Amino acid sequence: MSYVLITGAKSDIAKATAREYAENGYDLYLAARNSSELEEFAQDITTRTQKSVKLLELDILDYKGHQAFYDNLDEKPLGVISAIGYLGEQEKAQSDFNEAQQIMDTNYTGVVSLFNIIANDFEKRKSGFMVGISSVAGDRGRKSNYIYGSAKSALTTYLSGLRNRLYDARVHVLTVKPGFVATKMTKGMDLPEKLTAQPEEVAEDIYKAQQKGKNVLYTKWMWRWVMLIIKVIPEWKFKGMGI
Repeated sequence: MSYVLITGAKSDIAKATAREYAENGYDLYLAARNSSELEEFAQDITTRTQKSVKLLELDILDYKGHQAFYDNLDEKPLGVISAIGYLGEQEKAQSDFNEAQQIMDTNYTGVVSLFNIIANDFEKRKSGFMVGISSVAGDRGRKSNYIYGSAKSALTTYLSGLRNRLYDARVHVLTVKPGFVATKMTKGMDLPEKLTAQPEEVAEDIYKAQQKGKNVLYTKWMWRWVMLIIKVIPEWKFKGMGI
């Protein structure tokens, strides 16, 4: 069998990505807290694709449990995709460090803890792929979400270093930077239609980029140019802007 491990598997992007990989012939490990909530979804994938789907319990903040989680897999995966993310509340995080810490640990520290373990295994095997879903929010700090953005920025830097480290071991590391995506996490937000992707679009982009061995993926594609413009705005001017 050829398993791909997807963490944060209850998210809309994760579900779409799971379908994409199953339809292209991969078996799946779907890992999340309260993973039993995915039973109906997993059965649907199996019925449609005849691929094996195993549900796994994973708390990304339980750092001490990550080694056992990986060691106990029936078969080590060909690749891993982290779709873990927590947007949180910026204003609350400014005055409540518990909220800030949850944002930072969920989006960065927990992912690093698990990815370090998997990277060590892939490096020894000299094969595998690792996909981390970061965000365009990490390309430049903005007052509306800079704590979330800082965690995603850290994840982007981590993935860049991991890609550098694992290159000689022939392990592919892909950084995914979605812009606006119509998901449960963004429900209720007034998102610009032309810049907003559907989860299925993101999933297809991830699969194609991973198969082609790309390093960084912006999705939708125009976000690469949107963020390039935002990044070149001088700090003296940017600090007074409301974007």
